[in-house]
Amino acid sequence: MSIAENTRLVQRAFDSMSAGPDQFLAEHNEIYREDLVAHFPGMPPVTIEMHRQFGLSTYEAFPDLVRPVEDIVATEDKAVVRWSSEGTHLGPYFGAPPTGQRLATSGITIFRIEDGMVVEEWIQSDMLGLLQKTGVIPPFLS
Repeated sequence: MSIAENTRLVQRAFDSMSAGPDQFLAEHNEIYREDLVAHFPGMPPVTIEMHRQFGLSTYEAFPDLVRPVEDIVATEDKAVVRWSSEGTHLGPYFGAPPTGQRLATSGITIFRIEDGMVVEEWIQSDMLGLLQKTGVIPPFLS
């Protein structure tokens, strides 16, 4: 695929995430190949079904979630996206009850693309900060 096509593909992935769970599910199988392997810090590799479920559980916790793209750098087989994420914590998240707070985080995802679909991704985000804001992990003492 071309650099422009890869850029459009990963932008579409983030646009579908910002459009809500129905759009996310409707486009998921068109963006991610069935043999997807996703890498999240501190977790074993994630399959496509686990990827879907993680996305849906995030919408349950943050129903108004938006994930704007800040930057995309692409090649013929990869794309790197610097993104932000914001939503109101209205549902349980990793066992923490809703706080009602508007929370934000950011991260970088590297996508490997084959034949017009994402086959692998590596995600780095400020998960520690988000888990502290939701109360899952207490803030560090200063």
